[in-house]
Amino acid sequence: MKHNKYLLPSRFRPSSQKPFFFHYLLATMQNTKPHAALLSSPGMGHLIPVLELGKRLLTNHGFTVTIFVVTTDNSLSKSQLLKQSPCPDLLNIVLLPPVDVSSLITPTTGILAQLAIMMREALPKLRSAILAMEFCPTVLIVDFFGTEAMVIADEFNMLKYAFMTSTAWFLALTLHMPTIDKAIEDNHVKNQQALLIPGCKSLEFRDTFEPVLDRNDQMYIEYKRMGVEMQKFDGILVNTWQDLEGTTLGALEDEKRLGRVAQVPIYPVGPLVRAITPGPKSEMLEWLDMQPIESVIYVSFGSGGALSARQTTELACGLESSGQRFIWVVRPPIEGDSAATVFKTNHRTDDTPDFLPDGFLTRTRKMGLVVPMWAPQTEILSHPSVGGFVSHCGWNSTLESIVNGVPMITWPLYAEQGMNAAMLSEDIGVAIRSKSLPAKEVVAREEIETMVRTIMDKGDARRARAKTLKSSAEKALSKGGSSYNSLAHVANDCETAFKYLKAKAQGA
Repeated sequence: MKHNKYLLPSRFRPSSQKPFFFHYLLATMQNTKPHAALLSSPGMGHLIPVLELGKRLLTNHGFTVTIFVVTTDNSLSKSQLLKQSPCPDLLNIVLLPPVDVSSLITPTTGILAQLAIMMREALPKLRSAILAMEFCPTVLIVDFFGTEAMVIADEFNMLKYAFMTSTAWFLALTLHMPTIDKAIEDNHVKNQQALLIPGCKSLEFRDTFEPVLDRNDQMYIEYKRMGVEMQKFDGILVNTWQDLEGTTLGALEDEKRLGRVAQVPIYPVGPLVRAITPGPKSEMLEWLDMQPIESVIYVSFGSGGALSARQTTELACGLESSGQRFIWVVRPPIEGDSAATVFKTNHRTDDTPDFLPDGFLTRTRKMGLVVPMWAPQTEILSHPSVGGFVSHCGWNSTLESIVNGVPMITWPLYAEQGMNAAMLSEDIGVAIRSKSLPAKEVVAREEIETMVRTIMDKGDARRARAKTLKSSAEKALSKGGSSYNSLAHVANDCETAFKYLKAKAQGA
């Protein structure tokens, strides 16, 4: 990790004439400990690691923590968010009012661009919320989509850190992209050649991050902007740990490699995943209690993932023919699929939803559970009866699988999930990967059956590797571990800034 003795940025010097500087000083006089403000973009994939980061700053380092959440009309309510919070009585969660971006997006605007626009439009609400606080925070920590909030941190004389909730490899790509010349970019996009990232795993075209494919698309513009802006922070936190991505983290530190691109300190602080929530057992967990050890495969594509009607049918048939026990979190097929009505029938022999094969629930009632829309994933993956996970490879789900020692079948759908799938199957050794994706639109039932049987019946090496990483993750997060120490460096810098400003306030 790059880390030099902390030097206060010039904006903290008492000669500063920035607006609200003396408001900050007076508030600091009344505060007794560093105050961290965290900003989360919409979506559980961003919110969960932000909540966990806030918890660790609070419990391990004694911070006061406020978490600002940019909301949409479909966001969880505050009471629902508190249920997700690891410290509901101690973390102050502030929901920023939804912003209207309807006039700023079109039906073709990608999800990354939409999130970037939402975060940009929410900045005035964030500024107002900070100005209304009794104590001005010492530090502002923003996720990947919130980098434009650095201007607010500067205005209020706060330290500022970016938080990459994904992998160090994805961070390396993000920081490297703004430096790549057009010829190299064209070789990757047009000629479908691997993109070299100095000191890191090369990015194959089939795994590439969608925004890099069209430089005229707003997604591309927003992504490169984020990469540039992250270099202007006081540091970048990343949700990984040394044993998982040591080579990539080393490249980010190496001045002869990505170190010339990563101009700020990098702090691996992961894995930050949602802890199990105590409470009464559901019927699903009671069903798992009755199954043999490591005999159940869990199938879920995250909070935002959906399959086509045809793919849903193939997956159902593959699970059934595998003969393996399963829990499948199923969602209706995506709208707009041209095959969405082909498999529907007006005459069902049982209560099977019309997007699953007729009679599927009856035929599989002794071997599996079909759960509509949502399931308590952390509780399921931590159960000893679960021996495999068919996953979309969102980084939250991936980490939840690894910290519970569960090997995976990768099924990437969007965003950087293709990169995650490649790393998990080719480098980390905890997963197997479909030979069909992404070249083919549909993974056939025969391949699904083979993959499920392979991970459940012949997955001992991958399972052992996952369990090794589970122990490694626990060590990294424990006191004295690599991730604990990494976050402690950040906490110490914030403590230094806090004490400096407090002393100036008392002498003002």
